[in-house]
Amino acid sequence: MTGFLTLNGKRALITGGTQGAGAATVALFRDLGAQVLTTARSRPESLPNDMFVAADLTTLQGCDILAEAARNRLGGVDVIVHMLGGSSAPGGGVAALGEAEWQAELNLNLLPAVRLDRALVPGMVAQGSGVVIHVTSIQHLLPLPEATTGYAAAKAALSVYSKSLSKEVSPKGVRVVRVAPGWIETEASVRLAERLAQEAGTDYEGGKRIIMDALGGIPLGRPAKPAEIADLIAFLASDRATTITGTEYVIDGGTVPTA
Repeated sequence: MTGFLTLNGKRALITGGTQGAGAATVALFRDLGAQVLTTARSRPESLPNDMFVAADLTTLQGCDILAEAARNRLGGVDVIVHMLGGSSAPGGGVAALGEAEWQAELNLNLLPAVRLDRALVPGMVAQGSGVVIHVTSIQHLLPLPEATTGYAAAKAALSVYSKSLSKEVSPKGVRVVRVAPGWIETEASVRLAERLAQEAGTDYEGGKRIIMDALGGIPLGRPAKPAEIADLIAFLASDRATTITGTEYVIDGGTVPTA
């Protein structure tokens, strides 16, 4: 990929960039020549201080801290990649989701993107260029009611918000696109597959099959690799995608029958 794309000179902010697809995206952006700032609650030893900000983005204060750091350290941004997301909601369907669980899903999966865009997109508009990439999920098209209703609803809201933002700022030179991954083989998903395999008395491949069956099957036969998600995001952020805005790219191995 590095032989075909360049992000030289791009100033990029990538949230959730310390694990999984986020970490892969940070690494690829750096390889492609971008100046990258990323964030999480605590800094891993692998990331130097000059490219990391410790912040809790589920809070308004944390988003303000990160936005100010992006302005001070990068002088503004050319690319924002909203990778942050996830869910800790209990199983049990809608009845298991109280007020705290719903608020937690919105605070993690919707509001950080809204707050950071509000703080940083005006600078993109002022310079007449920029790219905002919202990482949604196929869950907003294919929710799993047992455990992901709140997460799926928050990602659906993020997708609609993203489309609205694109209609507003694309005429001003700022592209806004969405990437909707399916199951990604991250460290967390590997642990889940191993746990399911142990409970079912099978091996890791059998644990992966249990997850794929729960999703209704993955025609490709495997989950995506973090680097594959990063490749798509890097292309969309690059000058090779300058006419792409307002749309969503599903990368799920064919999980969603239509999109």
